[in-house]
Amino acid sequence: MTAGHKINPKLKTALAAAVLLALVALGAGFLSFINTVAAMPLPQQPMKKLDAIVVLTGGSNRIDAGFKLLQEGYGKKLFISGVYHGLDVKQLLKRWKAAPQKSLDCCVALGFQADNTYGNAIETAAWLRKQKFHSIYLVTADYHMKRALLEFHHFVPDVAITPFPIVPDNFNVRDWWKSPATGLLVGREYLKYVVTDLRYPS
Repeated sequence: MTAGHKINPKLKTALAAAVLLALVALGAGFLSFINTVAAMPLPQQPMKKLDAIVVLTGGSNRIDAGFKLLQEGYGKKLFISGVYHGLDVKQLLKRWKAAPQKSLDCCVALGFQADNTYGNAIETAAWLRKQKFHSIYLVTADYHMKRALLEFHHFVPDVAITPFPIVPDNFNVRDWWKSPATGLLVGREYLKYVVTDLRYPS
């Protein structure tokens, strides 16, 4: 690089400071995200009966929680969004076989179109409008709930959403730094949340 193309020292310092500030902001935001997930209250009895239960596939224990809510009468119907992309099909078939078939035929619906959270919200919104439902339990992993709520509030602003966070097996968000897999999962989710939050400014 010739002398005529050297970066102005003041500009270089300003750029370095901007990058440093951005990294600090991301780091602080990440820690805040971790604390929010860790402090997320898990559902407790007794609960209200709502119109429907919506399960977003892609993690352990979500399907079981959705079926349990349905069988205990906390929703008229169960909608499972993202089938084939994130669903443990064997788990679904096991629950389907164990429950009274008549109740499943009338009360369980599967969504096959969504392959991400954005798609989950669109797919579920169409189903909710068709059913004329206005209140749901939203079942997904605790670390995923904040982003899921952003998407759902955007696409179904007229629906009352009660979060039903699930803690995945062998997952502790507070110990994210002890497990590379957990740290990577939470870090990736945080970045997705930031992008989603920028897409839907309040």
